[in-house]
Amino acid sequence: MLEILAVLLSMSGPTPVAAQPGGEVDVKLVLAVDTSRSMDQEEVRIQREGYVEALRHREFIDAVTAGLNGRIAISYFEWAGYVVPESVIDWQLIATEQDAIDFAAKLEQRPITTQRRTSISTAIAQGAAMIVSSPYSGQRQVVDVSGDGANNSGNPVAPTRDMAVEAGVVINGLALMLRPSSPPGGLDKYYADCVIGGPGSFVLPVYKIEDFATAVRRKLVLEVSGLDPAPFHRIAGQPKTDCMIGERQWQDMFDR
Repeated sequence: MLEILAVLLSMSGPTPVAAQPGGEVDVKLVLAVDTSRSMDQEEVRIQREGYVEALRHREFIDAVTAGLNGRIAISYFEWAGYVVPESVIDWQLIATEQDAIDFAAKLEQRPITTQRRTSISTAIAQGAAMIVSSPYSGQRQVVDVSGDGANNSGNPVAPTRDMAVEAGVVINGLALMLRPSSPPGGLDKYYADCVIGGPGSFVLPVYKIEDFATAVRRKLVLEVSGLDPAPFHRIAGQPKTDCMIGERQWQDMFDR
């Protein structure tokens, strides 16, 4: 286990070092948000607003306070081909409505930028590393990845996912399917086969940008409450997704 954690830490960017124990929480939740240039500025803006709205919503706050401890620890960062250092919001305890409002305000004030490439593996490694270095002790540990494309940069995504899961991290996904999806079978199937993992893990697809805030809120409530969502249904007989499809497509484009 220590070897796995060391590998994940080496694959991530700089992570804040915990100064002191933060106490017991119901869940340690990392929000890892895709800001790659495959999304235009309006989509990135609406995505940001969706997270801000979800964090302030009564349904999310009620889910937090209804837990065994009545509090969670949450952090946030944005990623594309790498984790954007200035986007990282360090761990914050949420136990009250004001805590949630304060965290949402920090996010709302951050400048919105986009970057090149898509490295889901880097996002997973960063999220797992932040969980490991967190000052809190959580009954559950979740990395919440939202994205609109397949991994095409950094380490392969499936082995990184497997290491994080072995370290006790659950990975959930929000697949942004606003345009025709590049992986065969759809981006939601790619996320189901290659990205998510751990007990109760799930992926939610988003087909219209105006549905984003509702999807984020639903996902946060499920993660905070620990409810078991309806499983992702695979089509019988459908082959497993090639988890290197993004890298192959990028190389084909580069060769052309």
